[in-house]
Parts: sequence; structure tokens; C-alpha cells
Amino acid sequence: MPNAVAELAFVGGPVATMDAARSFTDAVAVRAGRIVAVGGPAVRAVTKRATEVVDLRGRLLLPGFHDAHVHPLYGGLLRLRCDLTGCTDAQDCLARIGEHAASCAASDWVLGGGWDMAQFPHGTPTREALDAVTGDRPAYLVNRDHHGAWVNSAALRLAGIDRDTPDPPDGRIERDSRGGPAGTLHEGATALVARIVPPASAQQYRDGLLEGQRHLQSLGVTSWHDAILGPYLGYADPLPAYLDLDRRGVLTSRVTGALWWDRDRDRAQLPELVRRRELARGDRFRADAVKIMQDGVCENFTAAMVLPYLGEHGSGLSYVERERLLEVVPELDAAGFQLHFHAVGDRAIRDALDAVGAARARNGMNDRRHQIAHVQVVQPSDVPRFHELGVAANVQALWAVNDPAMTDLTVPHLGHRRASWQYPFRSLRAAGAVLAAGSDWPVSDAAPMRAVHAAVNRRESDEDEPFIPEQRLDLVDALAAYTAGSAWVHHLDDEIGTVEVGKAADLVVLDRDPFAAPPEEIGDCRAELTVIDGTIVHGG
Repeated sequence: MPNAVAELAFVGGPVATMDAARSFTDAVAVRAGRIVAVGGPAVRAVTKRATEVVDLRGRLLLPGFHDAHVHPLYGGLLRLRCDLTGCTDAQDCLARIGEHAASCAASDWVLGGGWDMAQFPHGTPTREALDAVTGDRPAYLVNRDHHGAWVNSAALRLAGIDRDTPDPPDGRIERDSRGGPAGTLHEGATALVARIVPPASAQQYRDGLLEGQRHLQSLGVTSWHDAILGPYLGYADPLPAYLDLDRRGVLTSRVTGALWWDRDRDRAQLPELVRRRELARGDRFRADAVKIMQDGVCENFTAAMVLPYLGEHGSGLSYVERERLLEVVPELDAAGFQLHFHAVGDRAIRDALDAVGAARARNGMNDRRHQIAHVQVVQPSDVPRFHELGVAANVQALWAVNDPAMTDLTVPHLGHRRASWQYPFRSLRAAGAVLAAGSDWPVSDAAPMRAVHAAVNRRESDEDEPFIPEQRLDLVDALAAYTAGSAWVHHLDDEIGTVEVGKAADLVVLDRDPFAAPPEEIGDCRAELTVIDGTIVHGG
């Protein structure tokens, strides 16, 4: 509507539009949830007495952040349970668990998680330590990366796990010196206890998802991609909670999701995935992707590597055998599904690229916008294949730092040469790959500006040595990955991701302009105002 009066105007820029030219302007006007003017002269023309005017006072306005890989229901539930994500060491974890256990009824399970492997010797906490603070209450605590769990003796007893229990094909029971279960369960071994954990109620899931939404919006995240829609690690399928909140009109963020590929069922599940895709159609929600978790993580030696880890730890796990992957990915592509791979090790990444290559050969190029999440250890020869095959790199930049998980649990077992291939953000960008960015919260912090800081500085604080500094991203590219890149990857680029006339007014105002601040202060930026469809949902 030309020259219609704006309901909301932002003036006194700067405004980073994140458009194709990565241009900057100084004002934005909003009406009926859409951007109606960009730039001072155009905004002044539609700003009248009835317009609510926000003076940016030099603070940066951006498109709302789009988290390209996140688990808000898990994160929200964790915030409502025994949340260990802020603990500084093992003793801090145990103290918090003890406090939480004391507040529970004697018959309740102790549930929660967020503990960091690097805080425990060899990354494996023990059942005895947990017994000391939980007593006879069974405890099941998922670790920070959601690839393992810490359980106590009561939980092991209820699950019937003892020294004679074999490891499942897709996981490992950590053993003590006598061969009995030590208290840490890796990957698929978590299911041995998870299956007996009392299920959360539908209301608890709704509450968890709403808390996850609230938390993300407080950080400037206006939309996201939920990377697991299906049962996983003891959690029930989040899909019903999304559909319920969407019907009730309380899902205010835009959400896409990836339907879980059950690695135990193979191709027979394809018709069910098609039905679930049709079910997952709402006003604010859709699920057109399939998530294939191809391997685990380096810290517990389950990331799939071409060559073995140093120290006789094997070469990791491929959850979907290569030949099966080369069969099912072309079928999923032909059925119209986007592929969202979890691939950490160089073998998993190569197998995922080869599978997309097989799909391209069979079905031709298309606009599915397949993506590989995490991209930790990438062989240099595979870097250009992302662009050649039209595969986006979905990066979690907070992992590309010299933290204890890297220095103590990863690099020593990769060796210098392979360690230097990790998180090659700049090389992928230079090779023409589209970069999308996500937090993987609650695996890591959900704050986008902390991840942007790590992408630009390759470290969390000035006290750390930069991690492979030649793979730094420029600030504008890191912000673009968290806005325009992530929106494009999930087919939302016609609606969000850039500040342009006609697009939805999903916006974030930071408390400062990171372009005008020293690089080491980028991570200090906070979201002061979050706007979705022209409505302020945080701050104000």
C-alpha cells in the first residue's frame, strides 16, 4: 500500500539488510507485519503522528536470527528440569544434582542433563558419584552434546544392565575395571535406560516447547529449524507439541523441521514419512526435511573417520551403512524431501556428499537445498564438492574453539593433520558453499552473537589461542549465515532473512553495533528488541 502510514518505524540506524549486496541503510518502516519502507527518505514518507518510532541510537538492526539447527523442546524441558549447563566442574554438577534430587518426591526419577564430558576424567562420569547425591532414586542425565547419558546404580538395576549386558550395535556401555557398567552410556546404549524412563506428559512437552520459544526469542531468534522430529534419546516425538501449539495460535516463531530417519527400519518407513510430512502443515510450522544422523561425535570416538583414531579407538560408527545411504537418499530426494544430515567425521561427510551425488545423478539437479550439519572434520578434497553438489554447510561455530572438549578429548585422538581440517568455514565460503548457522541448543549456548563471535575470532575469550585462525569468517559473512543463509536453506528466503520491502517484519535490535566495536567484543552483544511480524515479542 503506497504511502500508507507505518505502524512502527526504526530510525537512527545502522541497519544491516543482509541482502545480496550485504548493504546497509539507516531506517525501516513496518505496517501490518510487513516491511513497507527501507531507508531514511522512504521511511519518513510513511511516518506520521500515529507511528510508533524506535530510535536505534546507533544500535544495529538486523533481520531476526534464524537458528538452522536447534532442539527447542529439549532445551526448554532441560530448563524446567535439572539443568547442568551452567556448571563449572564435576563437583558443581554433583552439588546441583543433589539439590534437585532433594526437591523431588522420593519416587521421582532425577531427569535433566547438560553436563560437559570435559569436566570428568576421560569424559565419563561414574555411577558411584551419582549414587552419592541421588541415593536410591533412579537418575538419567543426558550429556551436553546429547550423544550420551549419565545414569546411577538404581537406573542400571531397573534397566537390567550388568556386566553381561552386551553393547548394542550403535552404542557402547562404559565399563569399570570389573567389566560392569560404569555409569556412562554412549550413543545407542542410552536407549537401554531411556526406554524405562517415565514419559513426560503432553502438557510438560507443551510447556517445554513454549519455554524454548521464549528463550530463543529473548536472544533475537525469530525462526528456527528443529533438527529432530521423532523419538530420540528418551524424548518423545516433538511433532504433536508443535501441531498443538500451532493450532492454539501460541507458536509465534516460524518453524521448519526435519523428520527423524529411523536407522533400524530402512526404506519401509518412506510412506510413513510422506504421511507425517502432510500432517506437519500449519500456519507457522512445516516439516519438509528428513534428518539422517550418519555418525556420532569425536569426543567419544563415534564420529565416522576414514582412518582410525589414534590410540586404538576404532574409526567410529556409520549409523546408516554407506550402500544403504546411497540407495535411500536418491529415493528421499525423488519424494521431494530435503536431506538434513548430521555428519561430523570425514567418512560421514564424504558418504553424505556421495549420497547426494547419487541423488543428483539419478534425479538431476533440483532446489531441495540439502545440507550437512556440523561439518567438523572435512577432508580438503571434499570442500569444493559442497558447492558442486548444491549442498549447504550448516555450521555450529561455537564448537570451533580451543575448549577442553577440543584440546583434551578431540585433537589428541585425531592427530595434527586431521585436526587441522576441522570446521573449515572460510574454505567452504571461498569454494562457493552456502553457509547456514545454528546453535544445536541445548548442546551449546543458543545465543547467536556468541556463535558469531566464535566464527569471527575462532575463540571464546581473549585468553584462548585462536583455533585454526585461517578459517575465520568476516563479521558480515557470519551474520549472513545466521540470517539470509539459514532462511535460504529452509526455503524461507522469500519471507525472511533480509530487510527488504515486502518481507515479514522479523527483526532484532542489538544493544550495540558490532561493526563499530572491536572483534573481541562481538560476543558481548545482546538482543534488546525482538520483533516478529511487526509485533515486539521481547524487550520494548
